[in-house]
Amino acid sequence: MASKKSTVKINLPGGILSAGELKTIVKAAEAAGVKEVQMSVRQQLYLTLPHSRIPDIVAELDNSGLFYEIDFDDYPNIVSSYVTDELFNQPDWLTEGVYADVLDSFDYKPQLKINLVDSTQTLVPFFTGNINFISSTTPHYWHLFIRFPKVSVNYQWEGLVYTDDISKLAKTIELSILDNKELFYEKANANGELLQSMVADKKEFAFRKANEELYLPEFALPYYEGFNGYGKKIWLGIYRRDELFSVEFLKDVCAICLKTKVGRIYTTPWKSIIIKGIEREDQKYWSYILGKHQINVRHASNELNWQVEDLSAEGLTIKKYLSRRFDSIDLKTYGLCFAIKTQPRTGLFGSIVIKKLHNVRKTKTKTSDRFDILYTPNFNANSKNYIGYKSRVLLTDLDEYLAELCRQYYEEKGLFNESAYDFKLEESKTEESEELRKVYQCENCLTVYDEVYGDELNNVAPGTAFDKLADSYCCPTCESSKTAFMLTFI
Repeated sequence: MASKKSTVKINLPGGILSAGELKTIVKAAEAAGVKEVQMSVRQQLYLTLPHSRIPDIVAELDNSGLFYEIDFDDYPNIVSSYVTDELFNQPDWLTEGVYADVLDSFDYKPQLKINLVDSTQTLVPFFTGNINFISSTTPHYWHLFIRFPKVSVNYQWEGLVYTDDISKLAKTIELSILDNKELFYEKANANGELLQSMVADKKEFAFRKANEELYLPEFALPYYEGFNGYGKKIWLGIYRRDELFSVEFLKDVCAICLKTKVGRIYTTPWKSIIIKGIEREDQKYWSYILGKHQINVRHASNELNWQVEDLSAEGLTIKKYLSRRFDSIDLKTYGLCFAIKTQPRTGLFGSIVIKKLHNVRKTKTKTSDRFDILYTPNFNANSKNYIGYKSRVLLTDLDEYLAELCRQYYEEKGLFNESAYDFKLEESKTEESEELRKVYQCENCLTVYDEVYGDELNNVAPGTAFDKLADSYCCPTCESSKTAFMLTFI
């Protein structure tokens, strides 16, 4: 008889993991015979192992300071956009120091989902928490949105929240909701104004009047893989198609971090990891372990923009199937992201949602799975309102309808090219490629030159076309010549 499996979930507040904590997790995994670690959409880590090996892993984790749960998810991780600082956001008052101070101020374990997000970035979703703090243009003040548990009801808090009040306010809101479940929990008619009045009655917080409405950038998922220069240093993004990172690889990551004094590893809601602060002369170590473990960092952008439920083998299989189909038909998906929901009420992020139907009537033959396709108004990935597109679609027909919906998106945006989206026409591939956003990638170290951002290290201003760069231009990471950069599309 097969041994019963258990899942150990390790919370990483803000998606931050120190090199020392990684070393502890690797040691615990090895002690329990775990070979692979899986990432979470809420920036957590999962380890799956035989139930009989739980004592081995507990012995290593108990004195680590890491918070973990076994076969439960009562305390969701605090999500933050800490990972984006300096990489995918505009310079602002919300720095790593501010994030650290806020995260350190939490003296309790939240039972509701909390998000701390910079309003200028698009890597980390804004509204996937129950209590969503979003930075304002006023230094040290935040917009607050409440998404009531188990429903899609969103309430915008009246007034801005001061940074130093975040943890205490979040705790007060959580207690108010959990102590009044008959009003706020799983209630489509939950009243946000009532909740705010209950918090105001405690007279513990002062809210500042907002001078302007919250403005969120249009969703555009940045390419979060490979070696990239920023300032005088390098960052490395690593995505795994199967969402699994081998313990042996993480062991090498830990060793290099400790050797080169890289203090932190960051997890993202896209189930990838990012290492910041790599010195240029240390890039060779990271290249070596990528090669040693045969890790590819050249995935197409239409494979990186998917949200799949945690620990969902079914969802992952569907994603892989659809990614292959998208690739075979050369489908453009830039500006969109897709969510696959195989279970009801999973709070995933997406402008297009593929939702598996349950309670489908069985026949004498095996029931074929059916799916609904939904999308958000204006294809806004941050919306929780959905519009039905197609119902009861077979898996094998999903790619056709999704291609049609992508076509609708580009028509609405005024970006449609008539010949680029007929997924049945082989000759459409050339035109399709021209519609993708072009970048130039160094063939030696995979550093990307994106004309949108320029190259700060080489004093190249944003918006500078690659062909306008001087012939003497060289890669900011490995110093290869301009001729080493190859045109590619994302």
